[in-house]
Amino acid sequence: MVFYFKSAVISPAYTIYMGKDKYENEDLIKYGWPEDIWFHVDKLSSAHVYLRLPKGSTIDDIPKEVLIDCAQLVKNNSIQGCKMNNINIVYTPWGNLKKTADMDVGQIGFHRQKEVKIVAVEKKINEIVNRLEKTKEERYPDLAAEKESRDREERNEKKALVQEQKKKEKEDLKKRREMEDLRNYTALMKSDNMTTNEDGYDSDDFM
Repeated sequence: MVFYFKSAVISPAYTIYMGKDKYENEDLIKYGWPEDIWFHVDKLSSAHVYLRLPKGSTIDDIPKEVLIDCAQLVKNNSIQGCKMNNINIVYTPWGNLKKTADMDVGQIGFHRQKEVKIVAVEKKINEIVNRLEKTKEERYPDLAAEKESRDREERNEKKALVQEQKKKEKEDLKKRREMEDLRNYTALMKSDNMTTNEDGYDSDDFM
């Protein structure tokens, strides 16, 4: 089971989701999208929360209000963290999550520590948590199928882009050849119109 939330503090709304337990977290780690940002309470046990960004966006594009929503949701879903003040939430792009065979279920590391960011949470804000909880939906998605559909769409987009680029290059080449032919024709016409001192000379004129 995966829980979905809507962060509607700005429009359009952002989708936030998390697994019910560590086993769902394993699937989310495996079938995450490049647009996903992972959140977790720093140095404490908590839910693995994901924010799905619009395609083409990066971690630096997360609106401040949405970042606060994610941080509050993570804090609220940490057995220890929900009772504490002044905690840190770490977050990083899904592609930076590192999973090796020797790790426990639900455990992850990072490929590049420098890509891990931190947001401080002073205390729980009930207004934010309650607003998010009202949007909560329970689903049983086929994460593998959704990931394949997303990847297939991206492959098709890249293929179309390559085809469009090739078409443009072909058209540009055709235009260059036409311009070159035009220059050669113009030069030829000028050459035909040129005359020399010998043009029209008749030796009998001076006899």
